[in-house]
Amino acid sequence: MSNTGDLAMEGQKQVLERLRGVFRSGVTLPVHFRLTQLEAMMSLFEDNETQILEAMHEDLAKPKFEAVLSEIEIVVNDLCLTISNLQTWMQPTYVGTNLATKLDDCFVRREPLGVVLIIGAWNYPLQLIMLPLIGAIAAGNCAILKPSEISRATEKLLAELIPKYLSQECYAVICGGAEETKTLLENRFDHIFYTGSQSVARCILQAAAVHLTPVTLELGGKCPCLIYGRLDMKAAAKRLVWAKFFNAGQSCVAPDYVLCTAETRDALLPFMKEALESFYGSEPQQSQDMGRIVTDRHWDRLVELLKKSEGKIVIGGESDKKTKYIAPTVVVDVKESDALMQEEIFGPILPFLTIKSLDEGINFTNEREKPLALYAFSDESQVVTTVLERTSSGGFCSNDGIVHMSLSGLPFGGVGASGMGNYHGRWGFETFSHKRGCMMRSWLLERVNVLRYPPYNESNLSWLRWATTAKKKGWAGCSVM
Repeated sequence: MSNTGDLAMEGQKQVLERLRGVFRSGVTLPVHFRLTQLEAMMSLFEDNETQILEAMHEDLAKPKFEAVLSEIEIVVNDLCLTISNLQTWMQPTYVGTNLATKLDDCFVRREPLGVVLIIGAWNYPLQLIMLPLIGAIAAGNCAILKPSEISRATEKLLAELIPKYLSQECYAVICGGAEETKTLLENRFDHIFYTGSQSVARCILQAAAVHLTPVTLELGGKCPCLIYGRLDMKAAAKRLVWAKFFNAGQSCVAPDYVLCTAETRDALLPFMKEALESFYGSEPQQSQDMGRIVTDRHWDRLVELLKKSEGKIVIGGESDKKTKYIAPTVVVDVKESDALMQEEIFGPILPFLTIKSLDEGINFTNEREKPLALYAFSDESQVVTTVLERTSSGGFCSNDGIVHMSLSGLPFGGVGASGMGNYHGRWGFETFSHKRGCMMRSWLLERVNVLRYPPYNESNLSWLRWATTAKKKGWAGCSVM
């Protein structure tokens, strides 16, 4: 089967059963097969960069620079890391034993889960399908991919390229909208990996609960940027502006709002204006480096938020529905009750809230749902350390924004309302693997084993407690029976 039309004719249930049969055959288990598929994915990117960039531009008017960094290189780097280390990751991890199991081989074996479902998002429509797919392939699973129907050009491209480069017996792309996804979720999968909104995540969880299917949820929320104390205002402004308005602010890890003192805000704003003009010129709408909002509906929501806001627009505010453009916008004097603070903005609008102390900023953050990312800007290491130690978030980055997610060695994922589970690099491999605890025993020492057999007595119990207790210098011991 080589196209989505064939898959549609076959039916979701039939596709799933076909993949399940292939998985049970053991085709995906050998390391050679996994590496072959990962290398084929590498070829997919090498052969089709122009097509990928065209699709990104059609969907989101993504500048080539941003598309290469966030849709191609991040995936290629993850592929390189995984291909180089997969054989090591697949090796069993041996664990310590006690006296009663001294002659046994005790280890953790990583095994594939089965047939997994990966549901992507529209804001990074290639990355958010391919990165989890790397983990699924590396762990030896079969996978059904459901790209976002909102990014139509990328959805179409994925449906064409995945069957061309990867095994059609093991991986399938199913296209469609909300109804198709709802129907798909009625089937039993061995794992569901979803990236998107919290509202849809609740539906995913309800559907998964029917089959007791484990899930990974990569969500979002309002990511705060806490700026406090001494700092390089010019550098801070550039990094904040870049992180916020990258992909026209449509990033789940973009700084959603800024917490700082009035003095810091007033000192920072001129440098932000300077940075914006340096990045996008005096007319950002004419800049080839400024993306667009994905659909009219999303554009309407953002414009409505700005209209409802009681804050003061000090930078930007312009918009054009015809081209789905919203200018990089900064709003000050924003209150906690403001419309901009009631939901994740997910667009090129940055509100500033003022605080009087670091404690106030930390308390404000902690009173809300745990964010996917939290940023602390300060030249004072004590400020950064205090924010890190007294808050909780999916990821943390000091003196910059969104770059932490580009490092494959770091786990990427949320906590609480911002998600559950993580991936990237080895973390993706682990997410799609079952950690199977194994003990390989022989028939030796059966005379010792009689201590555990009935009829029980206090003497045998004492010996067993001694033999199965972890011994550590300075510790009283901890029984593991």
